[in-house]
Amino acid sequence: MLKKVGEPAGLEFNSPAHGNWNIVHTGMLLPESRQIYVCADNCMRGVVLTAAEMNAADRFSFVIIEEENLLNGNLEDVTIEGVTDVLNRLEEKPKAVLLFTVCLHHFQGCDLEHVYGELEERFPEIIFVRCYMDPIMQKYGLTPDQKLRKAIYDPLPEREKVPSVVTLLGSDFVLDESSDIKRLLKINGMELRELPACSSWKEYQSLSDGELFIACYPPGRYGLESQAKRLGREALYLPGSFDYDEITRQLKMLESAVLDMKKDQKRNENATEEFNVEDEISACDAALEKARSVIGDMPVMIDHTFHPRPLELARLLLKHGFHVTRIYLDAVNPEEKETFEWLRKQYPDLEYEPTIHPRMRMIPRNEKDVLAIGQKAAWFTGTRHFVNLVQGAGLYGFDGIRKTAELMIEAWEQEKDPEDLIIRKGWGCDSCI
Repeated sequence: MLKKVGEPAGLEFNSPAHGNWNIVHTGMLLPESRQIYVCADNCMRGVVLTAAEMNAADRFSFVIIEEENLLNGNLEDVTIEGVTDVLNRLEEKPKAVLLFTVCLHHFQGCDLEHVYGELEERFPEIIFVRCYMDPIMQKYGLTPDQKLRKAIYDPLPEREKVPSVVTLLGSDFVLDESSDIKRLLKINGMELRELPACSSWKEYQSLSDGELFIACYPPGRYGLESQAKRLGREALYLPGSFDYDEITRQLKMLESAVLDMKKDQKRNENATEEFNVEDEISACDAALEKARSVIGDMPVMIDHTFHPRPLELARLLLKHGFHVTRIYLDAVNPEEKETFEWLRKQYPDLEYEPTIHPRMRMIPRNEKDVLAIGQKAAWFTGTRHFVNLVQGAGLYGFDGIRKTAELMIEAWEQEKDPEDLIIRKGWGCDSCI
């Protein structure tokens, strides 16, 4: 019962699985910055708790909007003076302020250019990043998440390209050292720079040095293309995939771009390995066969929070003999439309369950002997055998497939407590729970 395009939004259910990162977590990736939210009490509760839960309350401030501010029509003044008061109280000013305006600013027709202009005049040493917490905008057009993944790179300065540097934009997690991208770049003597690995403003600014910009996480594509255009860089969108052919195609694109960058340079003499696609695929097949021998015919259920391509993962597992019975997702990603049609024809009995439909609140959660891949699949089934990973984390390509197989074995052999783990926001961040 997937949501159809154009279908009006209605009442939705929000399960207690909170592992996915939200705009607070993503914004905290910008080092030496402070987030300031300007909104009403009811909206403020969630973002305040997120900042506290990830032990980052010292980099978070807020300005409360009250009813009289709306009636008096002085939202610009409230925003400007509130932010000014916050900054004047700080002993040490941040390098950047991520200023989040909200739905009320849209409803009131607030002059945001005036707001930012005045704040930039009062605090010329601070970069003000234009951010939005407007859930009314989530269903159509760019989401707040997509806009933020562009905005946090807006402060990057215009610089000359540095040979042999590649910059990854738009991800919350550092790529695994063994990921296909990092191995391929290492073979060619290239350096990869990523925002999640930056611990200082200076390191953050060095992201501009990249001769090539890439993105692997779909919500980061808008930011990738925007920043590449602004800074005059080539952009490569290489979304994580579970399809052997697509992974191969993407790696060939990356290798071609790298070779163009290194026309006058030698290959890395210290590289100890060569990247061979046939060997990579054979290793993936072996890893999946091993997982299949451990898990057997136990039902496997996947949800969309584990990875942006849950349908591709289902197809891969089904082709390798796994008993995939259900996929939890709310809509089909356009990038997976072809995969969805293939699954419908080849496996017509495969179940699709929404995670946001109100009836999902009442379904029995007593399916113990199943393997869940993703937190929501774990919560809706009630199983203690689940892969606790969100948004693809640092997995990528052939290496990501092999690690997924390893995580499935671990999930089957070692029980976890879903009531403890999946309620934690931003799994992968620090948590005070």
